[in-house]
Amino acid sequence: MLLTIRNTQAPADELGWLLHKHPEKLQSFDVSFGRAHVFYPEVSEAACTAALLLEVDPVRLVRGAPEQAEGLLAQYVNDRPYAASSFMSVAIAQVLRSALTGQAKTRPELVDKPLALEASLPVLPCRGGEGLLRALFEPLGYEVGAEPLAIEDGDREWGRTPYFAVRLRRTAPLRELLAHLYVLIPVLDDDKHYYIGDDEVDKLLRFGEGWLAGHPEREAIARRYLKHRASLTRRALERLAEGEADAAAEEAATASRDRAEEALERPLSLDEERLRAVTEVLAGSGAAQVLDLGCGSGKLLARLVKLRQFTRIVGVDVAHTVLERAAQRLHLEDMSERTRDRVTLLHGSLVYRDARLDGFDAAAAVEVIEHVEPSRLASFERALFAGARPRVVVITTPNAEYNAKFAGLAAGAFRHADHRFEWTRAEFAAWAQATGERHGYAVELRPIGPVDPELGAPTQMGVFRR
Repeated sequence: MLLTIRNTQAPADELGWLLHKHPEKLQSFDVSFGRAHVFYPEVSEAACTAALLLEVDPVRLVRGAPEQAEGLLAQYVNDRPYAASSFMSVAIAQVLRSALTGQAKTRPELVDKPLALEASLPVLPCRGGEGLLRALFEPLGYEVGAEPLAIEDGDREWGRTPYFAVRLRRTAPLRELLAHLYVLIPVLDDDKHYYIGDDEVDKLLRFGEGWLAGHPEREAIARRYLKHRASLTRRALERLAEGEADAAAEEAATASRDRAEEALERPLSLDEERLRAVTEVLAGSGAAQVLDLGCGSGKLLARLVKLRQFTRIVGVDVAHTVLERAAQRLHLEDMSERTRDRVTLLHGSLVYRDARLDGFDAAAAVEVIEHVEPSRLASFERALFAGARPRVVVITTPNAEYNAKFAGLAAGAFRHADHRFEWTRAEFAAWAQATGERHGYAVELRPIGPVDPELGAPTQMGVFRR
């Protein structure tokens, strides 16, 4: 039974730090059903492959177990040593536990870093066919490759089997890939080799956090993962519904804070001024492919999609719910196919290197940088200016000096409760100039909104060109 995970996001050998397994060693571990081995068939900065090989001992599985209805022979002669199953999930949880749970003491910055990953399972039972395989993984953003495996006797093919050779590709943190495999491999196999109790509900929700509640096949996933036990399935779905209610409450709170900031700035029509100014810079740059970093609910995207100059428009945000709001604002489902092909929404963090953001002409971060923790500004800078390196970058941020003119804002308070800082004009200029010098960009600073002779404009914009 084999699982390989390949990373092609340079430096690709960072995979070893996340897995906590040294690339130059073969490491073996005892598990309840046999032995697990971890080794690296390929290691370089360009590509790194880690393999998890399981040797399942059929005798150990049967020893001490009651005789099953299908007969004694079937307990020894079956697909368990070869086909990925809940044994693989157990091995992931035991042997790769640190990577699965997002722990990397030596390199903690790698835990949430998107990697260009490909997982391969040479023999994966898909009891439900290729359609179920795609229905489970494609909504999570995977490119799915599936080759059916047939039983052959000489030149005569016996026919179809439930087994596929499967490849899954996605740019994502490693812990997300492992969580998806941990849950969905036994779902596809539609079986588990161990007793299912209440703690399995906890496992499902723990490793399904952030993706299971919104998955279109969540009921089927819960039912199969819990071996069709109706009471456990019902309990899992009820707890998912409770989690959705909590998420909705948090989203409502965030929306309320957004509205408070908008109300503060509305007399100046500042939101409209910012969007118009950024759009003009992007259009005037001659860019055809544009990134909206921290796209939020899609206000800038809605403007850009109206301009035929932009042939590829990508919005990126860290919040799934916000991306859903952006899709609704853009009416993605109702767009013509030609227009929809120009627009992509990506889930991702702006403080980690992401190869999906390479090759763009221009990028904009509108009222985003002030939401970044000061301790992570260097990571934001590296990911954008050293990593993605668009030809033009536009950044807007509040001018803290102008806050004195807002009657409804207490002295020293930020315009938005989620802001981590707000820069003065001198502070923004110092950061922008130093960043430009480090990465080969010329910087132009512009005011947005009415300019007070002493306090400046309410919004400051930096235009970076290389």
